[in-house]
Amino acid sequence: MKMPRRSRRSVLIILSLLLAFGGAFRLASGAGLQVWSMATAEPSAVLVNCPIPPAALLESLANREAQVKAQEDAAADRMAALTLSDQAITQRLAELQAAEEALKKTLAIADGASEKDLAQLTAVYEAMKPTDAANLFQTMSPDFAAGFLARMQPASAAAILTGLKPDTAYEVSVLLAGRNALVPKN
Repeated sequence: MKMPRRSRRSVLIILSLLLAFGGAFRLASGAGLQVWSMATAEPSAVLVNCPIPPAALLESLANREAQVKAQEDAAADRMAALTLSDQAITQRLAELQAAEEALKKTLAIADGASEKDLAQLTAVYEAMKPTDAANLFQTMSPDFAAGFLARMQPASAAAILTGLKPDTAYEVSVLLAGRNALVPKN
C-alpha cells in the first residue's frame, strides 16, 4: 500500500527537523565540539591528555596476559597430543584391518579344509556296510552322529539308522528333526 505523496513529504520534513534539532542540541551542550576537536586533532595530542593507568591495572593486565598465554600453550600442547593420538589410532586401525583380512583368508582356508575333511569322512561312512557303520555310530554322541547322518544320502542314512539301538535312533532322529527349528523364518 502506497502513502500519498503529500504525507511522504511531511514525514521527510519532520525527520529532517528532528535531525537538525538533535545536532544543534549536541553543539550547544559542548559534546559535539569535543568530538569535533578530537577528530581534527593530531593523534599524539589526544594521547598526551590520556591519564597514566594505575600500577595495579597494569599488573592485572600483565597477569591476565600471562594466563591467556599459558592457556594457549596448553591448548597447543593438547592439540599436538591429539594429533599424535589420531595418527597412532589411524595407523592401528589400518593394522587391525589388515590383520582382519588376513584372518578372514586363513579362516576361509581352514573352513574349506574342514568341510573337505567332513565330506570325505561322510563318503567313507556311506561306503561302509550299514551294520558296521551303525556299530560305529552307536559309540558316537547323538549330536555328532546326527551331523554325519544329515550329510549322507537318505538311503545310506536310513540303513545306518535302522542298525542303531532304538533309544539311540530316537535321539538322533529328534536331533535331525529339530536342527532347523530355531532358524529365523523371516
